[in-house]
Amino acid sequence: MAPNMQPYESALDTNENQPKDDIVAKVAEDDALPAAAGANYVEVNTLSEYISSSISKVKNGDSGILPVLVGLIIIAIIFQSLNSNFLSAGNLVNLLSQGAVYIMLALGEIYALLLGEIDLSIGYVAGVAGIITAQLASAQHNWPWWAAIIVALLVAGAIGAIQGTIITRVGLPSFVVTLAGLLGWQGVMLLILGNGGTLPISSNVLNDLANASITPTAGWIVIIALVAVYAAITLAREFRQRKNSLHHTPASLVYFKIAGAAIAGVVLVLISNANRGVLVPIEGLPWVVLIVIAFVAAWSLLLGRTKYGRYVYAVGGNGEAARRGGVNLAVIKTIAFALASFTAGAAGILYASRLRSVSTSLDGGTLVLYAVAAAVIGGTSLFGGKGKPIHAVLGGIVIAGIDNGMGLLGISAALRLIVTGLVLLAAVVIDALARRGKTTR
Repeated sequence: MAPNMQPYESALDTNENQPKDDIVAKVAEDDALPAAAGANYVEVNTLSEYISSSISKVKNGDSGILPVLVGLIIIAIIFQSLNSNFLSAGNLVNLLSQGAVYIMLALGEIYALLLGEIDLSIGYVAGVAGIITAQLASAQHNWPWWAAIIVALLVAGAIGAIQGTIITRVGLPSFVVTLAGLLGWQGVMLLILGNGGTLPISSNVLNDLANASITPTAGWIVIIALVAVYAAITLAREFRQRKNSLHHTPASLVYFKIAGAAIAGVVLVLISNANRGVLVPIEGLPWVVLIVIAFVAAWSLLLGRTKYGRYVYAVGGNGEAARRGGVNLAVIKTIAFALASFTAGAAGILYASRLRSVSTSLDGGTLVLYAVAAAVIGGTSLFGGKGKPIHAVLGGIVIAGIDNGMGLLGISAALRLIVTGLVLLAAVVIDALARRGKTTR
């Protein structure tokens, strides 16, 4: 281990001999709010107080996910009125499958954005992971599909760790380092595949990841289990906080959230279980949707329930205060870039699975722009310290919805890009105005 590198645990423990800034002291406690909540936090004990607090936040410019939810409703109304197939079960499932890659890439990009950084390389890191998976699982090498996936994800994570180390140890801007990565990993793809080259995926299991579904019965079992686990985790946390006389969410709101998760799960299964086939029946929840749910759940727990996650918010909200509080910024950032690339690697495997091949036609530059757009449109701030995995989901669905809806109407790809760009601009403007409003009060 290099002399200037601290072990992971020591990087997350504050130094008792150093002064603790309010932000770091707050996030160091197990039940503290993320630093992004900041000084505007107001404790609420009843549902009516929570509603009043939420209304006050909206009036003060902190609209949360409200704009993107309104945007999704508008998108649904407009495209359904222009094409009655938009909200059909078959198209909605296709939309979710189509948006899975955008969501996964945005999940990775959020780690960089939370720190006030950016990762421009994840599009081609995804491509490299797809190539590794396809190559190892090919008839030539004949690796088990699961081993090929593990190696691809580890390589992707290592790429992010190397880039993060260069950023933190050499002191270079993340924009420059990851831009170099974008060019370099694109070159690696061309070197392996050749100009115009294509590498087919021969493994049926790998092809099924983005193209097959579980049975309708299995879909119900999975969703019931997921809702039960979510309810157990939520109730256990609330019980612990009440027992320790800590801040807790109003009971009615806790039950409302659990009921909302159950309703969303039921709707998802009902839509997925409807026959969407033409010549042969196609029913069931797509595997790719379950994979996305697994990543969203895991990253939500990591960012919202662990010391590392709280330090990510602290560093993004006020890096200097976090440093003075004893947080090792280099380790936190390096891990974040490793996780970003790891998630991008998973996105690349799903992308290759959907196309049943990997080719040089993969446009990593466009993919990373869609990733940033999805994260920001969903509610993640470009300025750091604000964002959640659910934002990647919402933003990815918005982008997929626009692309899907305009595709149904036969609108050109050029106009789709223009509309997506305008939506992204609107999201950034809203974020900037909200941030400016907070700083002027």
